[in-house]
Amino acid sequence: MVRAGLTAERLTQAGAELADEVGFEQVTVSALARRFGVKTASLYSHLRGSDDLRTRIALLALAELADRAAEALAGRAGRDALAAFADAYRGYAKEHPGRYAAARLRLDPETAAAGAGVRHARMSRAILRGYDLAEPDQTHAVRMLGSVFHGYVSLETAGGFDHTPVSAQESWDWVIDSLDILLRTRGGPHPPTPTPGLPS
Repeated sequence: MVRAGLTAERLTQAGAELADEVGFEQVTVSALARRFGVKTASLYSHLRGSDDLRTRIALLALAELADRAAEALAGRAGRDALAAFADAYRGYAKEHPGRYAAARLRLDPETAAAGAGVRHARMSRAILRGYDLAEPDQTHAVRMLGSVFHGYVSLETAGGFDHTPVSAQESWDWVIDSLDILLRTRGGPHPPTPTPGLPS
C-alpha cells in the first residue's frame, strides 16, 4: 500500500506516531519497516539509519512544539505569557510523550542551529524581557524555566504525582505563580555586585 509512496517526510511522521505509541527509544528503521509491511532495506533510500530517523523525529517535534508555543503566546505578556508557554510544553508532553522525548535528543551544533530549537530560545527570552531581566540573569532564568518545566512534566507523566490528594494541576498553578513572583523580584535594576575584597 505504501511501496510507491514512501518519502523521508512520510517516514518521519510515521516514526513520530510510533514513538508516541511505543516510546522514542524503541523507534528504529526495522520497527518502521514492520509498520509499513516492507523490508528494512527498502527504507534506506530515504533514511541513513535509525540515528537519522530519530534526528528527523526530534526536529519534527521541536518544530511542532515551537508552533504550539508561539500560538499560545500570541498577544500575551507577564504571567499570562509564562503560563501559556509552560502549558504548551506540558500539553504537548501529555499528548505526544514519544515526540516530547525526541525533542530532548541531543543534536550536533549544525543540526540544532538549523532546527526550531532557536525559536524556543527566542520565545523564552521574549517572555523574560517582559520581566526586565538583563544578562546574565536572563540566561539563568532560561535554564531555570527549562529545568522546572521538564522536571515537572517528567515526574507527572511517570505517575509521580498520582499518590497524593493534591491535584497535579493545583501544584502546577502554584509552580507558575511562584516562578512569576521570583522573576518579578529578580527583574528591574539592581545595585552592582560588590567586588570581593573591596568596600561596598
